[in-house]
Amino acid sequence: QVHLLESGGGSVEAGGSLRLSCAASGEDFYGTHCMAWFRQAPEKEREGVASIFTGGGSTRYMPAVRGRFTISHDRAKNTIFLQMNGLKAEDTAMYYCASAWRYSGGCDLGTDDYNYWGQGTQVTVSS
Repeated sequence: QVHLLESGGGSVEAGGSLRLSCAASGEDFYGTHCMAWFRQAPEKEREGVASIFTGGGSTRYMPAVRGRFTISHDRAKNTIFLQMNGLKAEDTAMYYCASAWRYSGGCDLGTDDYNYWGQGTQVTVSS
């Protein structure tokens, strides 16, 4: 079993910044993983925001956040981060952390690519 615990959400004005964290734990969390951030706004489908391969650090971003968001990984703490700068009202959503065991990188941003999910943390950006 793998447990993912997100934190760091909140309410900010447009142009502001937030840093999300996701701590992974559990007896099945070993080796290398793809870990990612997804988000889901009301009445919209869940979409992949950014991913990272814990074995080598390769990253992938959705076009809407590239250049504004940065995903990173602290391997010693089994924690990933999402630094979000230049936030916009359209970034408002519930943000979820996800994980899946992978032997190699190239972590996709599809929901079907991940089998462990956190409970989510709310990000609200006011314009």
